Amino acid sequence: MQIRESDAVPGAYVITPHQHSDSRGAFFESLRTDLISEAIGRPFTVRQINYSVSRRNTLRGLHGVLIPPGQAKYVTCVRGAFRDIAVDLRVGSPTFGRYTVNELTAENGVAVHLTEGLGHGFLSLTDDTCICYALSTTYVPGTQFEIDPLDPELALPWDFTEPPLLSDKDARAPRLAQARADGILPHWLEAVPGDGTQHDGARHDGARYDGAGAVPSPRL
Repeated sequence: MQIRESDAVPGAYVITPHQHSDSRGAFFESLRTDLISEAIGRPFTVRQINYSVSRRNTLRGLHGVLIPPGQAKYVTCVRGAFRDIAVDLRVGSPTFGRYTVNELTAENGVAVHLTEGLGHGFLSLTDDTCICYALSTTYVPGTQFEIDPLDPELALPWDFTEPPLLSDKDARAPRLAQARADGILPHWLEAVPGDGTQHDGARHDGARYDGAGAVPSPRL
């Protein structure tokens, strides 16, 4: 697999698998935690796995987790297709408010890895789209937060052609400026070990690499 860090948002990685196809179908590796750990510069340990199933034109997000506890996530498409957007919500980050966009499908097998402090959302492009989230921490009540995915300040390129389906929670979420003023966003120095000059010990040059809570999670 090929792992590439986003030029726009440090800490967001795109993983493209090497697919092996023949007359029977195809095979590829979806997740190699050893390679992800090497790319980000520290261990990535999966503590919880979640799935969501969405109708076409469903918009979920933007969602994030406070630091602590923080939560890195590895997102893949099990069925269907969706437009995935990650936003830098780390106050003090040089790329605060910037975003990266990727299209994930069951066919292309592309995944994204998002480090702690990034916000995440997606728009489903087909009915019955199924998404898998491999998470570095278990659900901790009271640590999730939401940002308005339609915030004009962010101007995220969802590219929907009709009003999307939103949960009441996401529709009522504050805009980025309000969330920052209210102090609910994570901070860059909390998300970056050491002196804050390099996130997760990872390289920010677009380098390519080959190679226990009991409370149930809320609905996203």
